[in-house]
Amino acid sequence: MKMTRRAMLAGLALPATAGMANSTYPIHPIAVADGIWMIHGDDAPIHFSNGGAIANIAIIDTPVGTVLVDSGPSLRYGRALKAVAEGLTGKPVIRVYVTHLHPDHGMGIAAFDPAIVAALPQTITDMARDGRSFSDALYRLLGDWMRGTEFVLPGRKITEAFEDFNGRRLRLMALAGHSAGDLALLDEQTGLLIGGDLLFHDRAPATPTADLPRWRSSLDSLAKLPHRAALPGHGPFDPAGQNAITQTRDWIDWLEQALTAAVRSGLDMVEAGSVPIPACFAGMAAARYELQRSVSHFYPGLEAKWLPRVDMPES
Repeated sequence: MKMTRRAMLAGLALPATAGMANSTYPIHPIAVADGIWMIHGDDAPIHFSNGGAIANIAIIDTPVGTVLVDSGPSLRYGRALKAVAEGLTGKPVIRVYVTHLHPDHGMGIAAFDPAIVAALPQTITDMARDGRSFSDALYRLLGDWMRGTEFVLPGRKITEAFEDFNGRRLRLMALAGHSAGDLALLDEQTGLLIGGDLLFHDRAPATPTADLPRWRSSLDSLAKLPHRAALPGHGPFDPAGQNAITQTRDWIDWLEQALTAAVRSGLDMVEAGSVPIPACFAGMAAARYELQRSVSHFYPGLEAKWLPRVDMPES
């Protein structure tokens, strides 16, 4: 039998995870609009205890079949999602959208025919570059949850601004900021905005591939978009439609200001990760965790920008 790299990584994790081999993902869809359900991912970081199922998923019932927005972290999750979604609608899954490159949203496409999986061209490029390393990282973190999961790319590039499913039309918006390519969708029938990881709600935003100015620009576009409610990439459903946009913007604005101030005050990275978090973010899940991650993402660039080079005399 040929031993693949991913099988080897799963095997290395077996002592800690062998008892979980028969575990299943708890998938509980919640109706959030006419013909649309949300699966609320765990608001915690990716961890063995949650199987990596931290991203929110949308299930959309259309006249011609079932549409999914994102697919979860693994083959096991994707298969369970497919069964639940088709059980809800009584129709086969005919389209799976991947909102961006991060593996908690896209590794579950291993359960689907790549021909029905669609993503922005930028996302496909990013996944081709980083997807295998993301996959290996999840194998190390999640062990047996990832059994059988192979990295695959979406087979369909999104090049149009709309996709019509026999009368149920989805607006497809190519944005950026959380990553280099972020897909947001608007269900025109209900006015529901599905924001992917451009939107976080009561959960601190993650920034591993973030470009904060572009993220703000995308949030401006979403705020101006007529919509009735919002389904964020992480955190609870936003029935008002603007709270997730406002919270996400407030966090990234504070984050940039706080880290800039920390650098200019001479704090090291450990100290920067320990700065006080404002009371307005007290209800945000994973706030300290995401602050500390963001320090690692942004601090080197901020130090290069704001701290003088001691090895280069001023001219």
